[in-house]
Amino acid sequence: MSHIVETMTVPWIAVPHRLEVVLAGDLPATGPVTSAFAYVLDEADRTLLTHVNRPGRGWEIPGGHLDPGETPVEAAARELAEETGLSLAPALLSVFAWHRIELFVPPPPGHPYPALTYMVMFTARLSGPGLPTRPPAGSESTRAEWLPRADVERLGAGRTWLGLHRRLFA
Repeated sequence: MSHIVETMTVPWIAVPHRLEVVLAGDLPATGPVTSAFAYVLDEADRTLLTHVNRPGRGWEIPGGHLDPGETPVEAAARELAEETGLSLAPALLSVFAWHRIELFVPPPPGHPYPALTYMVMFTARLSGPGLPTRPPAGSESTRAEWLPRADVERLGAGRTWLGLHRRLFA
């Protein structure tokens, strides 16, 4: 069962749109999934974040676009490894939410996605402490850190993923 917890617009989509934040235990039933993210927590409730070295990005939940032929969970596990250096088997990741993005006009030229698309959020909890990790050479990420909730709140201020992060502790 899914439940909409927030509706918003975001500055990184330049046309009229709606982004719904949905709590869900399964993948969306319809529409293409275009990206996947991994919220990984350790036994001390620290979250693994990555620092993306691109203008306007900074600290983020690891994740990104699906490659052709890749499932959402495979993409989340791959992106986690590429952006943090932490390798987890896809079977350890569980769907807990998604963003449903609907454009109210046809996608503009160069927009890589259809008018309706989904970004799926996975979670995993380690049974021990999160060990030091770092992104592999050549990654768009410059570092990765296990951060306590207060630091995630501070570094994630204004990010669309922060509300979902809070729900992991509710």
